[in-house]
Amino acid sequence: MSIIIPANSAVSGGFDVDNSLMFASGDSAYLNRAGAGGASIKKMTYSFWVKRGLLGATENIMSFYNSGTDYLRVYFNDTDRLTVKQQDGGTIHFQVIPLRQYRDVSAWYHIVVAIDTTQSTAANRLKIYTNGVQVTSFDTASYPSQDRSLKPEAPKFIGSHSTANYFDGLMAEFAFIVDTQNAQTDFGEFDEDTGIWKPIDVSGLTFGTNGFYLDFEDSSALGNDANGSNNFTVNNIAATDQGIDTCTNNFSTLNLLATSSFCSLSQGNTRAVGNTSGNSGETFSTFSTGNSGKWYYEMKATGVDGVDNPNFGFMQTARGFRLQNGEPGLGGASSGSLDIRVQPDGKTFDNGSASGSAVISTYSAGDILGFAIDSDNGAFYVAKNGTWQTSGNPESGSSRTGAIKTWSPTDSKVTEGQSVCIGVYKSSSIVDANFGSPYYAISSGNSDADGFGNFEYAVPSGYFSLCTKNLAEHG
Repeated sequence: MSIIIPANSAVSGGFDVDNSLMFASGDSAYLNRAGAGGASIKKMTYSFWVKRGLLGATENIMSFYNSGTDYLRVYFNDTDRLTVKQQDGGTIHFQVIPLRQYRDVSAWYHIVVAIDTTQSTAANRLKIYTNGVQVTSFDTASYPSQDRSLKPEAPKFIGSHSTANYFDGLMAEFAFIVDTQNAQTDFGEFDEDTGIWKPIDVSGLTFGTNGFYLDFEDSSALGNDANGSNNFTVNNIAATDQGIDTCTNNFSTLNLLATSSFCSLSQGNTRAVGNTSGNSGETFSTFSTGNSGKWYYEMKATGVDGVDNPNFGFMQTARGFRLQNGEPGLGGASSGSLDIRVQPDGKTFDNGSASGSAVISTYSAGDILGFAIDSDNGAFYVAKNGTWQTSGNPESGSSRTGAIKTWSPTDSKVTEGQSVCIGVYKSSSIVDANFGSPYYAISSGNSDADGFGNFEYAVPSGYFSLCTKNLAEHG
């Protein structure tokens, strides 16, 4: 298995989305409001951006829910296909399921569902767009009958179907428009330099009486309608669930598709937990550093189990993700592989061999480890609660002062850069990863030189967070 290349990378200029909202299915997180009244309608449009955190489960994005036999809902089914389904009085009146699967957990998807039952052509009565392209291949395509009147299907729930089928992942820019079947170009455009689909300013659109626009910008009222007063109540969502990982600057998370069965991910794939007392598990970052640039990230040891878990390090991306579910973990580190990890007793596991004595200070539950990878010079530095270990100086350049691991940037093993990795064991081994968009409380708030990221400790000069804008500029 190789690293996933994000579908949404940096885009040039234009409209920036500043915030997203994290929905943790394990916390039963969702938004809700009272159902909209008014006359029945025949035209409506839903538009939203999502970054998935869970696969292979039924996950509801939005639902107009009256009962188990009366609803309109948009969701990912257990085969990871988008599903738009409307049922009334126990009868399914339409159900449309694209053939494609939405399984890229490293990328943001923009999805538009546009309905107009007055259209004479059945396929035009319900259109689905993904990242600017209309979906034309379907697993199931049962369209609404012509001129069918729909109830004012304003979502009552976002992130759940009533109080079930919770969505897990990130959402941004959620819009609902009444009495119009909008095109995808009302919400986004292709970047002229990269060809990547990106959002545009939608504040000039007419949303209608029951329409709304959620931008998740107000941390004190995350369910507020930025266009009007159709506000939502937040449930099991905190201010720390607001993040800066968005569809215009995509941050690395942990890679669900490169996670062993003995490790569980949650919190938008930023938390890793051991799930067995018999085997070690491991996980990796969605983004690699590439073989150039200087990169910074932090890991909070939220729970520590024994002398060696959780452990942190990196592996060379060129090796591929060898998930072996057991020691030594971290991709099957072996002699000459240029992999390394540090563990709570301060020792390292370097190129398949354990150090005889502590290399860094021991760390305990609650400590935050900072990591600096200098791909330009071939050096890896570790900090504990803001203090660089072994008198390390990540800004030392080619002298690589105090690095706990060095390598030659011209070595054939490093041509594809480094991938961050984590090892865990038992449910008491818990890690909260921060690649720049943390979902735990940060007391200080430090960004990199380009103004990206939110870190507990100062980012060394010349180092950058693992996000698509930085990878495009400095990678």
